[in-house]
Amino acid sequence: MGRMGTKTPLRIAIVGGWHVHAGDYARDTVNHPDTEIVALWDDDPERGAELAERFGTELTDDLAGLLARDDVDGITVTTSTDQHRDVMVAAAKAGKHIFTEKVLAPTVAECEEIIAACDEAGVKLVVSLPRLYHGYTQAVKQVLESGVLGRINYSRVRLAHDGATRGWLPERFYDPATAIGGALTDLGCHPVYLTQLIHGTDEVPVRATYASVTGKAVEDHAVVTFSYPGGAIGVAEAGFVTPHCPFSIEIMGDKGVLVHGLLDQGVQVNTGDGWQPVEIPTEGPDAYAQWVDHIHSDTRADDNIARAVALTRAVVAANASAAQ
Repeated sequence: MGRMGTKTPLRIAIVGGWHVHAGDYARDTVNHPDTEIVALWDDDPERGAELAERFGTELTDDLAGLLARDDVDGITVTTSTDQHRDVMVAAAKAGKHIFTEKVLAPTVAECEEIIAACDEAGVKLVVSLPRLYHGYTQAVKQVLESGVLGRINYSRVRLAHDGATRGWLPERFYDPATAIGGALTDLGCHPVYLTQLIHGTDEVPVRATYASVTGKAVEDHAVVTFSYPGGAIGVAEAGFVTPHCPFSIEIMGDKGVLVHGLLDQGVQVNTGDGWQPVEIPTEGPDAYAQWVDHIHSDTRADDNIARAVALTRAVVAANASAAQ
């Protein structure tokens, strides 16, 4: 399997150009001092050629051959979601470390198959859940841990853009067979895992409303509610049809309120003496850098993996609720 315990740059292959973040993770590989791109595979020759030219790397149409190469230590997976299980299980069996776009897989069973294959092979798996590691999220966690808000009874996390109405999101994102879902399954993952950060990752009742104002085959905006023991409600919202929409977090307790993104002043808390700013901690390593660290230190990304499975479970439940 890939090299560990050394600062020799890890040799990374880009697997798939389907997702719009493929280029972002390629840039992460270029910019990180301990990684370098050595090859790229895509099942779309034209798309793969453009990406390979952009990053000055070799393009191959032979995925099995790529995974068998001794000069590949790990891969970044940005294929269509329906390919995740097959690609990652094959990569794990070939001894390649894996950094992947969310969601980890279309079903919890497939997630567990991927994780088992990685654990058996001793390769390091990290799922891109980037907003968990931002400074504002660390500030929110500190406020929750301090108890100043009291008993949490409500939260709302919203993230939206205008990719469907303005036409800049690729049409392949609206194919239910390959994307598995629409706004909730893609962009909505961020509000969902942040909602789980606030209330916990236990399986709870989920109710979802999906709609399409652009007539796409998948939802272009969605609202999902989670019902927690003790009466708390978590609301996750996502959309592809809203321009200029601030990313926002609201958390309500019986002693105070926290907001982020609504007052245009960072994280703010009000416990009865007016709105007070919360200091934003310095951001630590992002998800990609954590993956590299886990490879070098031969450690498992326990929290990230557990949250990735919980995220998939919630998305599957939301999709099932909306279908009913």
